Amino acid sequence: MSSQPPLNGSSAALVIRAPAKLNLSLAVLARRPDGFHEIESLMVPVTLHDTLRVRRRDDDAITLTVRYAGRLAGADGRALARDVPVDNSNLVVRAARALRAEAGVTAGLDIELVKEIPSGAGLGGGSSDAAAVLLAAARVWGLDWPRERLAAIGAVIGSDVPWFFTTAAAVVRGRGESVTPVEGVPPLPAVIACPATGLSTAAVYAACTPDAARRGDAQRLAAALNAGGLPAAVPLMHNALEAPARGLCGDVDRLLAALARAGAVAPRLTGSGSACFAICRTASEARGIAARLAAEQSAGRPAWPGVFAVRLALPGAAACREPQVMNDWSVGSRTVGV
Repeated sequence: MSSQPPLNGSSAALVIRAPAKLNLSLAVLARRPDGFHEIESLMVPVTLHDTLRVRRRDDDAITLTVRYAGRLAGADGRALARDVPVDNSNLVVRAARALRAEAGVTAGLDIELVKEIPSGAGLGGGSSDAAAVLLAAARVWGLDWPRERLAAIGAVIGSDVPWFFTTAAAVVRGRGESVTPVEGVPPLPAVIACPATGLSTAAVYAACTPDAARRGDAQRLAAALNAGGLPAAVPLMHNALEAPARGLCGDVDRLLAALARAGAVAPRLTGSGSACFAICRTASEARGIAARLAAEQSAGRPAWPGVFAVRLALPGAAACREPQVMNDWSVGSRTVGV
């Protein structure tokens, strides 16, 4: 991160995009003594994203405003914003407070979080938001810290946070803190769909059966995508959490079946769910599958309130990058001072 002065203007702010992620593979290798699980996953950013606007305060308050856009702004989509707190339990606030404590900063922040990534879906929205606010807050407070130092703070906040400091696909190991970028994953189209029901990450992991024989699958999948694209990759796509998620949430089972009926090849759960996805060959195919899913009805309402046609992001295209200066400041309707 380049050395830059803090922003001191009353209206100047920084804006940064926080991308969602997909787990193209996810192996659970073992249970760790610290209570976490040893995982290995090929993770990729996608073009669906949240947006954060961050402005420096001269006092020590940290305020958070949350508003909704895209699918989450509609009546049906608001069910997908099911666990976005606006207090100290939000990862954004925890990340900002952790950075301030580590750096000895006395100033505060105004943070506006514009949510488009469904929550409780295995898409990494909370972790991505936390990484984004660490990058933006460091710039706002004038800290000349490398991403590696910020990522180390993020690792204490959440297991997935360090990955969001990369700019491309990566193999993630350990409990999520070990990140190895990989090259050659093509920017393929994809469809993401979310049911109204969310899932507890802890409950899904508790129900899974570790399998150490899956070690190395993520790297083999990355190589297959690099060499042969989608046909070579499909047999290697796997999520160890899919079976327990299906057992805990009937909507996951039904959604995977709906994706297949809509024409998706090898639909999978992402993360611990409840979102599911399918990689497509063309953007037209992705749009067609998304349209067929969006048209499904249940009791007169959309069966799947969150359906997104996206693309795997090119390196640097969607992952957290340097925040951009903006000269206006908008606020939403739910604010809390912390």
